[in-house]
Amino acid sequence: MSANTILLIIIIYFGVLIFISNVISKKDSSNDAFFKANKNSKWYLVAFGMIGTALSGVTFISVPGEVGNPDVQFKYFQFVLGNAIGFIIIATVLLPLYYRMNLTSIYSYIEQRLGVVSYKTAATIFLISRTIGSAFRLYLVVIVLQRFVFDEFNVPFAATVLISLGLIFAYTYRGGLKTIIITDTLQTFFLVSSVFLTIIFICQGLDYSVFEAFEAIKKSNYSKVFFYEDYLKGTFVVKQVLGGIFVTIAMVGLDQDLMQKNLSCKNIGEAQKNMFTFTGIFVLINIFFLSVGALLYLYAEKNGIAVPMVGDVKRTDLLFPEIAFNHLTLVPAIVFLLGLTAATFATTDSALTALTTSFCVDFLGMDKKQSADSSQQIANEKKSVRTRHLVHIGFSLLMFLVIIIFNSLNDKSVVTMIFKVASYTYGPLLGLYAFGLFVKTKTVHDTLVPIICILSPLICFLITKYSTDLFGAYIIDNELIIINGLITFLGLLLISKPATSETRF
Repeated sequence: MSANTILLIIIIYFGVLIFISNVISKKDSSNDAFFKANKNSKWYLVAFGMIGTALSGVTFISVPGEVGNPDVQFKYFQFVLGNAIGFIIIATVLLPLYYRMNLTSIYSYIEQRLGVVSYKTAATIFLISRTIGSAFRLYLVVIVLQRFVFDEFNVPFAATVLISLGLIFAYTYRGGLKTIIITDTLQTFFLVSSVFLTIIFICQGLDYSVFEAFEAIKKSNYSKVFFYEDYLKGTFVVKQVLGGIFVTIAMVGLDQDLMQKNLSCKNIGEAQKNMFTFTGIFVLINIFFLSVGALLYLYAEKNGIAVPMVGDVKRTDLLFPEIAFNHLTLVPAIVFLLGLTAATFATTDSALTALTTSFCVDFLGMDKKQSADSSQQIANEKKSVRTRHLVHIGFSLLMFLVIIIFNSLNDKSVVTMIFKVASYTYGPLLGLYAFGLFVKTKTVHDTLVPIICILSPLICFLITKYSTDLFGAYIIDNELIIINGLITFLGLLLISKPATSETRF
């Protein structure tokens, strides 16, 4: 498929999203619509749209790409099973708490339970974590667009990043959550359709029926799911499942992004229906993504296609676009492009909205500013909307800087980097919420909390750096987030004091 064709499809795609945004935001662009979608979202739209937000371009490209690694194969599914358990815990433990307290920002719980400094610390951790994580996810699709589109027009990488972020800004800055509930539903439809159609197209290229394809996957060297032979390795099933549980609790249940969508439902019952439905779809769709990975490598073997290189480094996350754009016909290439674009931009638009919401609520207090005078209320609302737009621009530019820095440093698969960074940044959130939820008789010396939340990741970094000296052949993998959360929890116990009636929840 030519670069001109790809560019035309992207323009049409974003034209549709911007049109939808304008229609929705004309009706209501208030802060209540931006932050909470007026608490009127349909649970089934939220559940379906969350698939696109949770999966991202990382799942779309990096997960299938890593299947070809003999030490990886379908290992990721062990992690997905842990994710599913984590989602159930979120639905039954955290969501009832958030609804009971009627929260806009989920970090307001920390303010009431542990104090203002702890609250600002938790919100800051989220802002850092989500900015880095979302930038990494967007980076993945940008390098694909750069390689297969913008290099043809001699557009520099930095300009490609700015164009991508500018398009996202264009359809999110006014309607916010109310807009992305609708646009993410549309984008998830493209994503899910793309997965199924890709399997069909590759099966046709391999002369397989769908049943023959799954049989070939099962017999191939790419389909090993459970790794239980060596507990010292990072692939060991217990490590992967436990890591999946705690990464999910931290990156979803303690993350304003996905929780903001859940909190836009009318009540706790609808929010839980959303989470349970989403969990089932999430597990199923990941099975198909892994199957796509195995089929890609079978197709590459049959047709003599090498894994693309960037410099001297093999980039397995470029194999899917390489086959889709250069070795399949026009229709499969278009399907792939729509799926990749939907997966990545559904994640980034949601993240930008959540980052803006968290900063506006947690640091600017926009949900707390009320005035009895109606004319003053209108003036305040207009002023806060203008401020919200500036914050939205600010986070877009910050994400741009992170992508540029990451592009100059990265030599690893993006999926590996995302979960590694998450283990460091989300671990303190895990410790903060664990302390708040399970240590009912104590609170903390509030001003000391930032010190604990900085020391814990530093200790984890040292543990990882010197793990061979400390543990011999034992490899720390996804369980790093558990260690990080535990160190934070123990640190909070050290600075704890008896709780008062106002700090018990």
